[in-house]
Amino acid sequence: MKKLLKKLILRLLALALGFFVVTFTVYFFNLDMKLTALIEPFMLRHYDRIERKTYL
Repeated sequence: MKKLLKKLILRLLALALGFFVVTFTVYFFNLDMKLTALIEPFMLRHYDRIERKTYL
């Protein structure tokens, strides 16, 4: 039983460490904003084509 519990705790720690490494890498290299910058032209083109009922 102790062996199973130890194995489970080690797997949880490894999972937590892996999650931390991935999120830290995204934060450090600002990858979320770089991805947003790549997607922005497609989003602008899509939202510019939407018919609007109010005019400025």
